Amino acid sequence: MRGWRIKLIFMLIVYFAGFATAIYCLAPVPDDQAARTNEKGLKVAIFESDSFAQSFNVKMHKCLGMAKDAAARAGEFIKEKVDEYESRTDG
Repeated sequence: MRGWRIKLIFMLIVYFAGFATAIYCLAPVPDDQAARTNEKGLKVAIFESDSFAQSFNVKMHKCLGMAKDAAARAGEFIKEKVDEYESRTDG
């Protein structure tokens, strides 16, 4: 019975850590730090953000394609096994 309690506590810790991270990332920057950011640094940050987004998009589409292929193969395998089972029970 202790196993589910440990899993529940672990999942709550992970959940609240993710929530805290999201709040930290979405929090506004104080004005004094915003004033120190120069135009060149902002352009570099935007470029790095765009290249990261493009890279992430390409990799996500590749991952989704692999998942789609795996799902299709799994469906075919399950269909073969069901047909094999039905042929054994009919015969």
